[in-house]
Amino acid sequence: MKNLSNKTAIITGSARGIGKDIAKKFSENAANVVIVDIIQDEINKTVKSLKKFNPNVIGIKCDITSENEVQNLVENVIEKFGSIDILVNNAGITKDKLLIRMKLSDWESVLKVNLTGTFICTQKVAKIMMKQRHGKILNISSVVGITGNAGQSNYSASKGGIIAFTKSIAKELAPRNINVNAIAPGFIETEMTEKLPAEIQQKYLESIPLNKFGKPHDIAELALFLCDNNSDYITGQTIVIDGGMI
Repeated sequence: MKNLSNKTAIITGSARGIGKDIAKKFSENAANVVIVDIIQDEINKTVKSLKKFNPNVIGIKCDITSENEVQNLVENVIEKFGSIDILVNNAGITKDKLLIRMKLSDWESVLKVNLTGTFICTQKVAKIMMKQRHGKILNISSVVGITGNAGQSNYSASKGGIIAFTKSIAKELAPRNINVNAIAPGFIETEMTEKLPAEIQQKYLESIPLNKFGKPHDIAELALFLCDNNSDYITGQTIVIDGGMI
């Protein structure tokens, strides 16, 4: 039996990047996978590419900052698959600027998607998991939520908030047999990081003891472990994957 047989997983922000690799890993391990994103064309492409591994992959367009849309998402998944066993809160955005140049809208939009979106999805799904008396919730944070980073005060605050949120709800949900953990990736090669200037990428590389950038599949492998039965005694943890950078 594959690791996630008969499990249903919702993965936000999973049409591209790290989320897509997590979705691929879960689909290869026999989960019912729900691709959640805001760009319908990207959702369609990802669902099509993953159905070769597993026919039980669906896509749902959803703005995770909308309570109504997230509630509809949860109801649709329950109607389709009957349960929600795994939630991966991966969706996130960046709007990098130095503090003195950052607009209030830049601050608010990043916090709204990255942190409030994680709260809304977790709250709606947790109600289902509490009734089931089981579940795995995985939040994707970042090393900058631990170390901070110049020009990313909004992003760092949102990712640091996710770590604190993870610790708190892990304690709340543990009595219902629900595990809540976080992954804090370092420099991972994605479309987001590819946009960085070459000199910035080189500066990051010099700070990584393993002398290489991570790949999305590095995150996906740990995500699989933290969402299957092998990690049943792990909760409230934030695991860093950064090649030794911090």
